[in-house]
Amino acid sequence: MNKNVFQTVKLAKGEMNVYDFGSIKLHAYKTNDFINDEVFVVEKNGKAVIIESPCFFDNNKELAEYLKNIKVEGMLVAYHGAGATFLPDVPKYATQNAVDYSKTDGGKALIDNFTGAFGEIFDHSIHKITNVIEAGKTTIGGIDFVIKQTDDAFDIEIPEINAVYTHMLGHDCHSIVAGAGHADAMIAELRSYIKKGYDLILTSHYTPEDLKDAQTKIDYLENLKKIAADVKNADEFKTEVGRQYPQYSGQNYLDMTSGFFFA
Repeated sequence: MNKNVFQTVKLAKGEMNVYDFGSIKLHAYKTNDFINDEVFVVEKNGKAVIIESPCFFDNNKELAEYLKNIKVEGMLVAYHGAGATFLPDVPKYATQNAVDYSKTDGGKALIDNFTGAFGEIFDHSIHKITNVIEAGKTTIGGIDFVIKQTDDAFDIEIPEINAVYTHMLGHDCHSIVAGAGHADAMIAELRSYIKKGYDLILTSHYTPEDLKDAQTKIDYLENLKKIAADVKNADEFKTEVGRQYPQYSGQNYLDMTSGFFFA
């Protein structure tokens, strides 16, 4: 499946890009919110499973309206635990570490920060997980998912469409990289995607990407390590990365990465 082959449905705020695999469809919801969220809906035989949740009230209403004629069988809540007013009666699935991430760990800190930054338009309520799942195969609504637990939450393989969901990629934006060791771990994961030959890589903050994008990110991460080894401090690091990647978005992520490399 080519990442650029889809039909677009324009909504009042966001847009839906629909990928048709024949017996199954992927609805990629671009929220156009302040943190560029993406929400994915996997539909088969009139039933659907949602991956992640929007977290601004207007997006919650917009996506619920879009889904009104589709029977939603469940929602996989990994890295984005906020937005619990969205489809509150739908079963919610997550690993235990994802539950902890949203309630007490790093995800909770992010939710608190976003609440302070965006105020009343941000739905800071946390989804109540009804089904705690383990790593391995999980079937929801007749669709198979393969759960891979990560340090914070979990990634998801969708075999029927040869796709994988992870939190972040972004081939032309900076990422939060917690030092050279973390960069190596990210590179290893991306190389595993290339080896497995996924058609699409889905992430929470970017439109669907492909293996060419994964290689672009690997090259970027390798270069970050090289730049860090050649400069003396965080300011020099940021300056040089900015010079080499002037069109990249995510300056706040680069700021954080600089702090990790030069703690």
